[in-house]
Amino acid sequence: MEKAAKKITRRKTTPIKVYCLPDEKQSIEDNAKAAGRTVSSFLLHVGQGYQVTGIVDAEQVRQMARISGDLGRLGGLLKWWLTDDARTAEFTPDTIRRVLLKIEESQQELGAVMAKVIRPRLDK
Repeated sequence: MEKAAKKITRRKTTPIKVYCLPDEKQSIEDNAKAAGRTVSSFLLHVGQGYQVTGIVDAEQVRQMARISGDLGRLGGLLKWWLTDDARTAEFTPDTIRRVLLKIEESQQELGAVMAKVIRPRLDK
């Protein structure tokens, strides 16, 4: 009988050394963490041309869902007022201004949370 071929693993091969400055190393570690990978796995994927997808913080997703729901309710209230429904007859222009202001504030809050989730890439 023939011997089974030995399986080659990465640990038994020669590593590639990369010299970098401390701030560059920290940046690589931060990017790997944001992608939910080890530094080794992150660099291996990037080096082979794969697009590394990041993980999204579940709490930030919950915040975006809550804000989106608030915007939907506020938009529904505004639409209800625009239809001249008898139940909204007591809405004053000041009430509508406050609803519009709250919509604008919610949009800004949503934008701030989205900015935390989606980091701009620094392509130089």
